[in-house]
Amino acid sequence: MTILRRRSVLAGAAAATFGAPAIANAQADWPKGPIKFIVPFPPGGSTDPIARIIQAKLIELNGWNVVVDNKPGGTGVVGASIAAKSPPDGNTWLIVFDSHILNSIWTPALPYKDSELMPVMQIGRSAQGIAAHPTRPYNNFAEAVKAAKAQPGKISVAVLAASQAQVLFAAMQKDNGFEVNTIPYKGGGPLFQDALAGVTDLSVSSLVNMVPHVRAGKLKLIAVTGEQRSKAMPDTPTLAEQGIKAAPSYAWWGVYAPTGTPKPIVDRMHAEITKAVRSPDVTKKFVDQFDMDIVLSSPEQFAAYQSKEQAFWSKVIKDNNLKPE
Repeated sequence: MTILRRRSVLAGAAAATFGAPAIANAQADWPKGPIKFIVPFPPGGSTDPIARIIQAKLIELNGWNVVVDNKPGGTGVVGASIAAKSPPDGNTWLIVFDSHILNSIWTPALPYKDSELMPVMQIGRSAQGIAAHPTRPYNNFAEAVKAAKAQPGKISVAVLAASQAQVLFAAMQKDNGFEVNTIPYKGGGPLFQDALAGVTDLSVSSLVNMVPHVRAGKLKLIAVTGEQRSKAMPDTPTLAEQGIKAAPSYAWWGVYAPTGTPKPIVDRMHAEITKAVRSPDVTKKFVDQFDMDIVLSSPEQFAAYQSKEQAFWSKVIKDNNLKPE
């Protein structure tokens, strides 16, 4: 998978072509009626604004009737189930956060099957950040780990329920010999409400949502979870730089369609979202505001990525006997 990083993505302004005749036919017959982007989370997190930025650009470029439909509940399960059971006619699409691929691991008796949703594309990814409330004494994550070893279970950490962040923290505690009180939240909105109020000592989120609060002085960024430092927050060291054993972890956003959606329509939507995201104004928002690496993978690349990620995090969940809440 090729990741187009930061401003370099502007050099690839032309959208990829996936077979001109097929896309031309899809253009003639589709869309029929409104296009719906189901977002399985409430406003206040990262998935909703990303979906709405793409929505606005698709309307601008194509004149389509595109709506964003928030269907929160069950850490994304409710919205995903609605999308999975929708007719595969190209009118319904699902835009998700990374926690989506863990749902079948956390909840074996899902109301839908993974096979009922087909991967379309990964939009982009961003390292996650670990932040402390400004009143807490930790200036880096290594200091927080030291405090957690001295007082096991005292430090509270806000994470999204059934997310990579929850799994990451469980693995880090085991691999680095410390214990914290991990508190799962059902959405980014309530997580940040408590994090900003100082209800929790630490919080973990994608930098998409965290950077504005850090820049405003309302949170103190003490680590990033990627392989490299964030270009948005270059003074903050990675976990590895601080001597913490942890697999690199990224928040990411992707698009799915009900299985059976015709390939020409999938290819057309892929091409149009690619064009929308590569538009200079959208790229600037995603890069500057959300610290996002633009990915725009093919359906095949996205399916392979999902399979690899599910296998890796599934093992961590099972090895640590984790529960989503």
